[in-house]
Amino acid sequence: MNAYDIIIKPVITEQSMADVADKKYVFQVAINANKTEIKAAIEEIFEGVKVESVNTMRTLGKMKRQGRTQGRTPEVKKAIVTLAPGEQIEVFANDGATE
Repeated sequence: MNAYDIIIKPVITEQSMADVADKKYVFQVAINANKTEIKAAIEEIFEGVKVESVNTMRTLGKMKRQGRTQGRTPEVKKAIVTLAPGEQIEVFANDGATE
């Protein structure tokens, strides 16, 4: 698998942005990716970044219904990546601009 197949997208929420101060970044990752693959993919995509630890969580899809038909939304796997001291990912950097 390619590094871009493992890391799907960053998760931008209030809680995830509050964790940026603690060098923790949240990404949505492939369901079948493990922690070592996630660590290697982050270090490959964001060159010069040293990953200290990776924590993962899977969330079951919610039940949805439309009329008589019911089903589930897709499962999602998220990874919380903690970087080594002094490291930073520029995508999440706050430049102080407000809208």
